Amino acid sequence: MSILNLSAQQLRQAANLKDQIAALEKQLAALTGTSAKATAPKAAQPAKKKGGMSAAGKARIIAAQKLRWAKVKAEKAAKK
Repeated sequence: MSILNLSAQQLRQAANLKDQIAALEKQLAALTGTSAKATAPKAAQPAKKKGGMSAAGKARIIAAQKLRWAKVKAEKAAKK
């Protein structure tokens, strides 16, 4: 569900829950002597995508470009 699809009442409830969580984290930090940010579990970040194209994909693009240039050169030679 997107935040854009929430009603005003649901948004108020979500804001209240967020405030309650922040208050509880603050209380926990006071009890344990740590920062509230350190006690919150970190969300797993998705792995960064490396590279963008396979060797086969690159080869297809190169072959297509060579064909285009061959056509251009053939048309140029035919005009002379």
